[in-house]
Amino acid sequence: METFLNNFSFLFLLFSMLFYWVNAFFNINIFYYFGKLTIIFANLSLFCFLIYTIFTKNHFPISNLYEVLIFLSWCFTNIHLILEKNNFTIGIIIVPISLFLNAFARLRLPESFQKVTPLIPALKSNWLIMHVTVILLSYVTIICGCLLSISYIYIYKLKTKNIFTYKKYIFITKKRYNLLKKLDKLSFRIINMGFPLLTIGIISGSIWANEAWGSYWNWDAKEIWSLITWIVFAIYLHFRLNKNWNGIKSAILATFGFLVIWICFLGVNFISKGLHSYGKF
Repeated sequence: METFLNNFSFLFLLFSMLFYWVNAFFNINIFYYFGKLTIIFANLSLFCFLIYTIFTKNHFPISNLYEVLIFLSWCFTNIHLILEKNNFTIGIIIVPISLFLNAFARLRLPESFQKVTPLIPALKSNWLIMHVTVILLSYVTIICGCLLSISYIYIYKLKTKNIFTYKKYIFITKKRYNLLKKLDKLSFRIINMGFPLLTIGIISGSIWANEAWGSYWNWDAKEIWSLITWIVFAIYLHFRLNKNWNGIKSAILATFGFLVIWICFLGVNFISKGLHSYGKF
């Protein structure tokens, strides 16, 4: 059943990405609706996988890298559907990330990792759902905001070609300005929602660490990079709110934060050894 649900979610995400791209490049509206329909099916497939795991393994599926990647893939589809309700088409931005996480879990992780296993003793705590779920939700929201900032930079740097008339130039310039303004505003709002979640996740992790290891902070690699991530986005919000850093300046800073958060999430799992070694690849 796990393989069946994962295969379906992977196929739906793949088709959804293709539909959104066709709509974006060729402006064929019917493919937009196909993309939205398939992302709904992907969301339901991933949701069924999570529910199936809860009932069969008696724990929420966030105990190893494979489960976390599937959970994150589901979270990205939720964020995508929520944002599209605000009439903002972001399928071409978010769906590829969801597909990447799903494909990485299925195709790159060893078969021994691609199994939902019972919890190890270190994770048998009521803090598991509180800490890990909140920290993962913060990653999802912040990454989505950063992706919008990256899109802002791309559109900002994009040169308009084949402008034959002044009126056409004005029309394209105004349209791009409105799009940039919307991207900038939405990116800030999403990161602003993710930062408190990141803060709560770090605090809850410290409390759990004190119960499990006898210390609130152990300078583990994961803890260090979580702190670095928090500082980067604290600086982002500080400059955004107090120094009026909007537009291209904040987009560049958010893009840097995008790299930092991926190092914190996946990079540490590849190269580090420490108290969070149960998440090591």
